Amino acid sequence: MKKTLLFFIVLCSFSIGTIWAEEVSPTADLKPVLHDITTVLLDESLKGKEHLEERRDKIMSLIKRGFDFREMSKRVLGKKWRQIDDQEKDRFTSLMTKLLENVYIGKLESYSGQQIEFVGETVRGARAQVTVVVENNDVEIPIHYIMRKTDSGWLVYDINIEGVSLVRNYQEQFKSILRKDDYEGLVKVLEDKNRTFLEEAM
Repeated sequence: MKKTLLFFIVLCSFSIGTIWAEEVSPTADLKPVLHDITTVLLDESLKGKEHLEERRDKIMSLIKRGFDFREMSKRVLGKKWRQIDDQEKDRFTSLMTKLLENVYIGKLESYSGQQIEFVGETVRGARAQVTVVVENNDVEIPIHYIMRKTDSGWLVYDINIEGVSLVRNYQEQFKSILRKDDYEGLVKVLEDKNRTFLEEAM
């Protein structure tokens, strides 16, 4: 009898844990990531050019916790993604991640405590959109985080700001390069851009 009771207690505990895991929402997964990023951005001990590398390393480690750069890279590259092998997919994802770091972290660093409010969530199967509003100088800017459900939780693979999709924006830019210079030409463009950002930061 005691063994049977113990079995059901363990079973119920497992079931509750499973249900809890399934019910974790996209918003619940995104909130702590954005909170931790803004905490780093406001950390006075990490301000200034002398702390640039440390600050950006911390920010990127947090972003990688909540963003799916491989899915983002796959969507940006489009049908060409299916034509390259796994090693090249890793290479392209690494280049794309570095480009996004170079382009967008500089913009993030202008954050100075603006109010961020989570205002909506839409879930359709394994896809979701979480909307936040950032208030800046009395202007409210809606930001839509497009997410997908993975084994490690909900991860962002696209950001839409005022109707402009990050993924679609890069898709359009890369299409013309791919038509003209094919895949290796695109890789060279990304390498050159990342090298330029590195030289400017030094």
